[in-house]
Amino acid sequence: MIVLLISVLIFNLIAFRVNKRLLPSQIVQIWTFTIAFQMLFDLIVEFKYHSYWYFSSGVDWVGLIPRTVLIPPVNMIFLNLYPFEKNKLKKFLFLLFYEFLILLYELITLLPQPWGYFHYGWWKIWHSAMVDPILLISLLGFYKWILWLDPKPVIKETK
Repeated sequence: MIVLLISVLIFNLIAFRVNKRLLPSQIVQIWTFTIAFQMLFDLIVEFKYHSYWYFSSGVDWVGLIPRTVLIPPVNMIFLNLYPFEKNKLKKFLFLLFYEFLILLYELITLLPQPWGYFHYGWWKIWHSAMVDPILLISLLGFYKWILWLDPKPVIKETK
């Protein structure tokens, strides 16, 4: 729990300090998408298949903390630092580096209470290593979609 509370504070501070790319409406959309996607994923993988859990297996109120105020700022940081204008190699290396950081953090969350808060059922770190890039690519796809949806500014000619 200690790692979670410290992480929520640090990740949110970082997310809003490094934000140079996301408009307020995009932050809300990313935040909402992250929570919805996380809840859908957890509904199947955590609750149906008992692969992992936060704090205790089953539904609990404290499990809302990582799902609602921890993971969304991590996604904001990812989108703000992602090298959209760089070549495919740099994009791949960034994705690999970010994946390494996520896996490192996951290992830290597995520490015993009161520090850690995450527990494995049959899930192992290599499952996360395989799934996380798919989730990050899905986030990139969602972000590109909301950019496409946003109205483009109309420039009026003046005489």
